[in-house]
Amino acid sequence: MRRILFASVLLGILGVRGVNSHNSTYTNPILPGFHPDPSCILVPSWDNTYFCASSSFNAFPGIPIHASKDLRSWKLIGNALSRPEMVPALATTIKDTSGIWAPTLRYREGGDNGKNNGSGRGKGRFWISTTLVFDDLAADNESRWDNFVISTTDPFAPDSWTDPVHFAFGGYDTSLFWDDSGQVYVTGSHEYKVWPGIQTATIDLETGDTGPWENPWNGTGGMAPEGPHLYKKDDYYYLMLAEGGTGEEHMVTMARSRNINGPYESAPHNPVLTNANTTTFFQAVGHADLFQDVHGRWWAVALSARSGPAFKNYPMGRETVMTPVTWKKGEWPIFQNVSGRMSGWELPAEAVPVFDGEGPYVDSPDRLVFPPNSTWPLHLIHWRLPTPNTYLVSPPGYENSLVLRSSVLNLTSTDGFSTGGQGQTFIGRRQTDSIFTYQLDINASNLRDKEDEVGISVFLVEAYHLDLGIVLLPQVNNTDASTELVPYFRFRGMSGHSIPETVFPFPPHISIETPITLEIRAFNWTHYSFAAGPRDARHLMQTYGIASGDQLSAGFTGTIIGPYATTNGREGSQRGEFAAVVGNWRYLPQGQIIN
Repeated sequence: MRRILFASVLLGILGVRGVNSHNSTYTNPILPGFHPDPSCILVPSWDNTYFCASSSFNAFPGIPIHASKDLRSWKLIGNALSRPEMVPALATTIKDTSGIWAPTLRYREGGDNGKNNGSGRGKGRFWISTTLVFDDLAADNESRWDNFVISTTDPFAPDSWTDPVHFAFGGYDTSLFWDDSGQVYVTGSHEYKVWPGIQTATIDLETGDTGPWENPWNGTGGMAPEGPHLYKKDDYYYLMLAEGGTGEEHMVTMARSRNINGPYESAPHNPVLTNANTTTFFQAVGHADLFQDVHGRWWAVALSARSGPAFKNYPMGRETVMTPVTWKKGEWPIFQNVSGRMSGWELPAEAVPVFDGEGPYVDSPDRLVFPPNSTWPLHLIHWRLPTPNTYLVSPPGYENSLVLRSSVLNLTSTDGFSTGGQGQTFIGRRQTDSIFTYQLDINASNLRDKEDEVGISVFLVEAYHLDLGIVLLPQVNNTDASTELVPYFRFRGMSGHSIPETVFPFPPHISIETPITLEIRAFNWTHYSFAAGPRDARHLMQTYGIASGDQLSAGFTGTIIGPYATTNGREGSQRGEFAAVVGNWRYLPQGQIIN
């Protein structure tokens, strides 16, 4: 059940997967949390299922794929980038804005003229075009952009996406389009200050070879024309862009032409979609994609940040929102403005579940106990590639637990921008609720040396995170100057600069030899609290830190919540210096602020 809160007042509960009293009303975001740059499609031959892909930047597995039967309830069915060998360079990217940008998801019928195989699934192929970005390189360095295409015949099947087919293009935000003849085109965004902005070429999807690049249209003059998508309707080619940068001035613009390479005529009512210069809670609306539902009605998905006009507090980052579009024959599309509660085209009165796929619905709670022989939960992610043999599910002697082998680097790494391939022991889930409680039981009895630490974090990127850890430190106020190490709770973090750390001695009722519960709560839409207590006496939980969400509001991503284990760069330490045992992972959604 999704709880919807307006400001900080609970007005009611909207049953996302139950009966809705007014079947043309739904709430945004449809994919809350770290789900930017959405691209969505309807595939009729797959039993009228909708699929959405979104950006993942340095997170791995990458490019989460969600499916829905009703446009309200969205289930994670897989991650298109599921094998480290698909993107090995992700281990060494520099900067938090690097990684996988703006995947475009498309489907092309094939086989026996698109007829399904009797199971409700067509014989076509799903395609994704995307870019692995090395954002530390200069804008005129074409090595900055690694563009590729992947595909699958079954997005529900784990590890089914092909290895990448790379193609040469000095830009990003690439999108595939099939013309009526079957010719495939790829459209992308060049760095506008270096090359002409939007570029289109034919492409061979088997080899990655492209034809000559054309420059059809560069938008209306807004900053950073990007995110291009081509559509064909009523004998017009429509080219839709994002402009204005992915902040307060973000907007969607459109042009059309009778010829795919132009010239293009700008829509008279551009921008066709934006919340710039408004007081709405949903800001930065842009980078849209269009699709039709089972009745042929048009919808747009876009990214947005729930920040209000101050654009200050938005730790969940850029999320996926949806809005109805009216698109009459021969006319320009008209987009409804994005808000929290939407009224639009009629949706099913009752939610229709997606039965396939092993992942959770996007608004589901977590209760993970990591039983022996269990599969790895699809929604748990790492920052960059995981170091091999670091995360062990229920190894002998630690059944129903997750064992973390420590990394040398902590969550800040060495410089807040990269790991140099060393990796960080951290596993988390996206924060998908404005208000939530997250708890994890930790056995820290294996800590042995100074600065050995295990804890939980609200992590945005390496330069922005808040941590509550159990750490071994020399005893404070030790009058005999001994080097005895004792456990402390430590609250600290980064927010573009170091946040002063505070250490607390263990209270008498807590022992490092017994499991300890650590907790993170978003107790309102602007603040987090960090607490700890004995696992078997949670009424003794004590708060050790409070921080505001604006300390985690920056960049392109959204917050991730989970445990870490590190020696904090201690000289001479190595990976796997100690093992921390965690279990009874609980994430309880408690409300969405939408106004």
